[in-house]
Amino acid sequence: MHLEVDVTLVEPPLARPYRKFLPAERAVQYLDAAGELTESEARYPKPSDDRLVEMYRNMVLGRRFDQQATALTKQGRLAVYPSSRGQEACQIAAAMSLHTGDWMFPTYRDSVALAARGIDPVEILSMLAGNWHCGYDPARHRSAPQCTPLATQLLHATGVAYGEHRKGNDTIALAFCGDGATSEGDFHEALNFAAVFKAPVVFLVQNNGFAISVPLARQSAAPTLAHKGVGYGIGSEQVDGNDPVAMLAVMDEAAKFVRAGNGPVIVEAHTYRIDAHTNADDATRYRDSAEVEQWLGRDPLARLEKYLRGKGFLDDASADALAAEAEAAAATLRAGMNVDRTADPMDLFRYVFAEPTPQLREQQAQAEAELAAESEEN
Repeated sequence: MHLEVDVTLVEPPLARPYRKFLPAERAVQYLDAAGELTESEARYPKPSDDRLVEMYRNMVLGRRFDQQATALTKQGRLAVYPSSRGQEACQIAAAMSLHTGDWMFPTYRDSVALAARGIDPVEILSMLAGNWHCGYDPARHRSAPQCTPLATQLLHATGVAYGEHRKGNDTIALAFCGDGATSEGDFHEALNFAAVFKAPVVFLVQNNGFAISVPLARQSAAPTLAHKGVGYGIGSEQVDGNDPVAMLAVMDEAAKFVRAGNGPVIVEAHTYRIDAHTNADDATRYRDSAEVEQWLGRDPLARLEKYLRGKGFLDDASADALAAEAEAAAATLRAGMNVDRTADPMDLFRYVFAEPTPQLREQQAQAEAELAAESEEN
């Protein structure tokens, strides 16, 4: 069988926009593990020191928030909590790269990113405390509810981004996912649709090494997860996710790239999940402490602190003041989470459909009758 292809219909590869955003051979890095600037040629503009100071503040507040949330699970105030310790640079850089009107689509592990967008930490954690729905107002904060199913939020982000593009708005969407989510069908559907219709969306893959207990080597044979974007013809990049300077540089450039109408971008951030998958997980069953210790030596907060101190933008006094601010925020969070909230059982039915179905009305009536009978008995 011989197939003839009219090559005049095929756009020359070098003319395609994604060629301007091919993944680097090695993950983009500005700071080494010791917090020193590397001598390698910069691939993207380095963020200003003022923005890096802001990022450091957000990271300090974010880590203290994460520590407090972890403690709240031990106190029974949260049913479960997935820590993002060690991934602060990824989440803070992503949040800082967005404009106020842009949309964010987080996973269950991206609470620190939501806090960086200015959402009340008590509202962020209320869902994990068992309160109804999301806890915060998605429309007000332009942040979708935290997503537990893997990769479904990528489709939502793509749809919103494309819809905003069709309306002629200067709005982009940023969707988080983990390495495990790149094996889901929704991941591929989202990338394909976004590529074909040039939806202005940034896909940030936080490759923290494990899909719960499954290591990356058992998930994908691709040279990097960023290279998966090349197959869809979209902008692709890989970055040291524990290097705050590199993360902010790459995320700023990715947001600028998609906002300019070049279509979507996928960014793979190489990072590590220091704590277990959640407080209900025993990570010692599938990884050893030596591996964790190795990644602790690449701590993103310590790297940025070392850089800022060397540049004279951080000293003991300012570091102490920031630590005190973080402690005060943690105290406010504890107080807020210690307030018991009265739940209305009818909320189970009130917010399901705009116009309740006959079956839903029947279930609501049954619940009301049972609650009334119980009240009379008491």
